[in-house]
Amino acid sequence: MQYGIYAPIPMATVGSAETVRAVAESNHPLADGRRDAQFDFCEDILLTADRVGFELVLFAERHLGHDLSAWVLASALGSRFHHLRSLVAVHPGMWDPVMIAKLAASLDRICLGRMAINIVNGWFDREFEMFGGKVLRGDDRYQRSTEFIQILHGLWTNESFSYEGRFYKLDQGQLLLKPATQRPPDLFSVSTSDQGKDFVASNCEWWFVELPKSDQPDEALREIEASIADMRVRASRVGRNVRFALNPFLALGSNDANAYDEALKSIYRFDPDRAEIRMVPATRAGCIGAPTKVRGQVARFANMGIELLLLKVIPTVQNLELISMEIIKR
Repeated sequence: MQYGIYAPIPMATVGSAETVRAVAESNHPLADGRRDAQFDFCEDILLTADRVGFELVLFAERHLGHDLSAWVLASALGSRFHHLRSLVAVHPGMWDPVMIAKLAASLDRICLGRMAINIVNGWFDREFEMFGGKVLRGDDRYQRSTEFIQILHGLWTNESFSYEGRFYKLDQGQLLLKPATQRPPDLFSVSTSDQGKDFVASNCEWWFVELPKSDQPDEALREIEASIADMRVRASRVGRNVRFALNPFLALGSNDANAYDEALKSIYRFDPDRAEIRMVPATRAGCIGAPTKVRGQVARFANMGIELLLLKVIPTVQNLELISMEIIKR
């Protein structure tokens, strides 16, 4: 099993005094000689994650938000990682695919071939409009992302590449800087609609399995199993294999009740308005409790075919060290 973590930026993190402080400071100039506190916090957490055995970090992106840009943050920290792979979120329709091909190749080369892209089929109209993009609905959204990916691969693997689609056209495009390895960076995505799942099956190497709706452990596992089986069928129809990742909230305690109570207390403590939608669904994956219980749940996920757990956690150095000792290195 591989283990990942979210970069602790405001849009992806709750239960952290540091992220609340980063939001409060984000609209004001910094004092002379002082670096952004959000960056310092990310540096502490992610270098710890790299040291204690995590293998991937997702740099999420919310353009209309308090967060540091995903590409800037990944570039500033990625070259310092010894183990972590930098997974950077990209919204087709807001970025030009030729520019992303160049940015990804650049990051891949300074990260020693350890970068990947998370394709986000965006829906936030105001954000798209403000930052020069356009929101599409239904099939159009996935067709645009498919063309986006085809251009990425075309530029990464050819000396010259031309393309004519519904949404993008490219005449003899060239990328004079290739990714670090012969195999292009992996593409990840998450989607719960039929159209979105077919898009993942046809275009991506990894799918973030939808979180269960049931809060009953056995039923939740059956939901995950059914989702994986469905994606395998979709991928086989187009002659592909898709690998599976999951986004559980993980918290350890002396017993199940203690761990759950402390996790919820931390989740709601600093940012209660966002906690419900951001974190509570992820607690249904059954990774809250005593270490023996959580290790058992991880083993069940592995038996289903899940290869990566991108963990939602309370981001402290001590918590990452505990998770490493009790889960990752056991």
